[in-house]
Amino acid sequence: MLVVSRFRVPEGEAEEFRERLEAAHALLAARPGYAEGEVGRNLDDPELWALVTRWESVGAYRRALSAYGVKVGAVPLLSNAIDEPSAYEAVLPGVGLDQLDRRTGDAGRSLG
Repeated sequence: MLVVSRFRVPEGEAEEFRERLEAAHALLAARPGYAEGEVGRNLDDPELWALVTRWESVGAYRRALSAYGVKVGAVPLLSNAIDEPSAYEAVLPGVGLDQLDRRTGDAGRSLG
């Protein structure tokens, strides 16, 4: 299961927000069922931030949100996310660069 939480943050608040978002991510990452995640900032719109996490199941994610430490340290920040659906079912397994040649023939090519 994939969770994408997006945030709109004025540039003057970016450094403080980043610290708070990293702390919230760390709390989530410590919970059972967490698989991986990252914090990102939009390249074209620096006021747009994202927290993207992967979970073993929707149940694991919901249990993580209900843990006391997460309720106190992460949920207040997460409640400021842009109001849109955030939970996604993975329909295509993740593919690393080393696997692209099997799917598209593009392994080894620069993406940027």
